[in-house]
Amino acid sequence: MVYPGDCLDLLKTIPDEALQLIVTSPPYNIGKEYEKRLKLDDYLKQQAAVIRECVRCLSPKGSICWQIGNYIDRGSIIPLDTVLYPVFTSHGLKLRNRIIWHFEHGLHCSRRLSGRYETIIWFTKSDNYVFNLDAIRIPQKYPGKRHFKGPKTGKYSCNPLGKNPGDLWIIPNVKFNHVEKTIHPCQFPVELIERLVLSMSNKDDRVFDPFLGTGTSIIAAIRHGRKGIGADIIPEYIKIAKERIKQEIAGTLRTRPMNKPVYDPSEAGNRLTVPPWSERKHKDQMVLLDKPNKRGRYTAK
Repeated sequence: MVYPGDCLDLLKTIPDEALQLIVTSPPYNIGKEYEKRLKLDDYLKQQAAVIRECVRCLSPKGSICWQIGNYIDRGSIIPLDTVLYPVFTSHGLKLRNRIIWHFEHGLHCSRRLSGRYETIIWFTKSDNYVFNLDAIRIPQKYPGKRHFKGPKTGKYSCNPLGKNPGDLWIIPNVKFNHVEKTIHPCQFPVELIERLVLSMSNKDDRVFDPFLGTGTSIIAAIRHGRKGIGADIIPEYIKIAKERIKQEIAGTLRTRPMNKPVYDPSEAGNRLTVPPWSERKHKDQMVLLDKPNKRGRYTAK
């Protein structure tokens, strides 16, 4: 279900404890085209109102994942996850992980280090929450490793299903050459949400995104047998979301496969990995000469 309007209006129609997973990437209040820049206190009040309604609608076994970046105030960085943390805990939620989403591309800064990560703060409503680790395991680094002492000596020590992915996720962000790219300036990749959907919900559960954007959360939900719900106030994004969801249902939506290795240009032999000044340096180097030939001229080795 895609709701064209304010998420608070939609949330008011949802019964208590009806949602298993709430996952979103809200506006960062940095002046993007889809947001009106607010003073930080006003922004936090706006977020608090949405979070309060989300907590009401969240199942006792449910999770909330808020994917967030930084607020920039006159060149000073304020990590939004840190200022939103007390908003969530004031409702009795417990922080289970602060997941770091690392990516390689973004704006290049000249007066500070370029930002190459954002955070996903994962809260649960109780200690009895859904968490399917096996669904998101990744390949072991040393699958042939064995116990070298104790009663299990000689037996394989790794989980055959793979290892825990940890709280540092290296997933390419959606930039201009990404297969999922739309007109949205801050679109997150489907594979990022797939991990959350698979691990924090079960089939037929409801997954809700209060700031839906171009439909990524619903796409990830549908792909794995969940029911997706979302809202957005931008008509153009709603139109794109509906089209992408339609393509997902038809099996024609192109996305980056989950757990696909990150592209390594050096391993791929990309010629752009060779610095042009390095090529010139080699060309300008003196050529070693061999002994002179019969005519008294030296020849290059």
